[in-house]
Amino acid sequence: MTILQAAEALRSGQVSSLELTSESLRHIAKLNPIMSMFITVLEEAARVDASQADKELAAGVDRGPLHGIPVAVKDVFHMKGVCTTGGSKLFSQYVPNYNATVVEKLREAGAVIVGKTNMHELALGTTSDNPHYGAVRNPWDLDRIPGGSSGGSASAVGAHVVFMATGTDTGGSIRIPASYCGNIGLKPTFGRISRYGILPLDFSLDHVGILTRTARDAAVTLNALAGFDSRDDTSSPKTVEDYSIPLEAMIRGVRVGWPENLNSEGVDNEVARAVRRMAKTAEALGAEIIPLTVPDYAAMNAIHRIILHSEASALMQPYLEQRDKFSRDLLALFQQGCLLLATDYINAQRLRRLMMQEFSKVFERVECLITPTTPSAASRKGESTALIGGKERDVRLAATSLVRPANLLGLPALSMPCGFNGDGLPLGLQIIGRPFEEKMILPFAAALEDATDFHKVVPAVVDKT
Repeated sequence: MTILQAAEALRSGQVSSLELTSESLRHIAKLNPIMSMFITVLEEAARVDASQADKELAAGVDRGPLHGIPVAVKDVFHMKGVCTTGGSKLFSQYVPNYNATVVEKLREAGAVIVGKTNMHELALGTTSDNPHYGAVRNPWDLDRIPGGSSGGSASAVGAHVVFMATGTDTGGSIRIPASYCGNIGLKPTFGRISRYGILPLDFSLDHVGILTRTARDAAVTLNALAGFDSRDDTSSPKTVEDYSIPLEAMIRGVRVGWPENLNSEGVDNEVARAVRRMAKTAEALGAEIIPLTVPDYAAMNAIHRIILHSEASALMQPYLEQRDKFSRDLLALFQQGCLLLATDYINAQRLRRLMMQEFSKVFERVECLITPTTPSAASRKGESTALIGGKERDVRLAATSLVRPANLLGLPALSMPCGFNGDGLPLGLQIIGRPFEEKMILPFAAALEDATDFHKVVPAVVDKT
């Protein structure tokens, strides 16, 4: 069931919010000891909120499609009176006295928050193998990673435990787990959703986004969360559109960029074939596929890493003397970031602006780009290297290679299921749009969903609950 289907069932009286929420909590109780999807479960509060939603709906008070829907938030979002750990031992006792803007907006929309999801420690990593709160498992194969850093959110949506979960994305942290867990993962344009009340990782790369089962669910969630927030100095005042997608999503005449160098080089053959099939599907629906070359992705990855490690290390510098509060790997990354020169950081920011100019020229020719989200399906837990595209590659660097540039440039990007590999693991297609054109990429994804069945396949763990 999707958000929109559940919303219709709630309004027709087929189901109550309390029933949906109780079912969500039952799944959490059964699966969380195995899959470590949640750090905090808000069982009592969720039941109270669900009962309130039922009363409101019965009285004719309708807050929109999320009203009465069980959702989850990544454990970087402040919730008043609820511990916000950031997946870290450093903040294990931190209880904020206010709500993040996203939490406020979810509550205004009537959503029922059932818990706070597990994640990669301090949101810096792609495995969500958290040494403090347990390794998050992939619902398609418990021996595989779910991706990170929003691994708990993706796993919970993928396992049909919640209808939607929030995430953050600094270098692919929504889209990578979406690809690995078979979800829609939307990273909107920088500044489209407020970052107020979120434990930060990076000053200029952090984005707030959404993980759902379908593009239409992502659209109605974005309607609830998008908008200017004066408390966030990076929030955009640009007018929010209605992102709702019509019953029949049309993409005839859409000019789609096909970066030939990204869709084959360093990518598993199964991924390359799946992405090509989706391009042909788009073409059959009337889109125009335009082969092109995009600016140097390797250079953009290098620029992104310099900015990320500089800014993240600056944020964490006051805490680095508390060595016992960090895992060894994460501490090493922050210490490396402290060794970067100011000239490296300044040059990276200068090159970033040049890359933005180069990409604006690409978007004069096309309305969106399609690439793989990740060059392979999810790797096995504990693997540091894997054979990808015929070459042995570092798992973390490979996973982020196609997604970092959208963070660097602040562009909206969405990952959606585009097939399965020989082991039955989901594969992801990435759609990248022009700034603030979520209203273009969401219907594009919906049209591809309508023409395929990949999003309807559920992992075995769902059947077992």
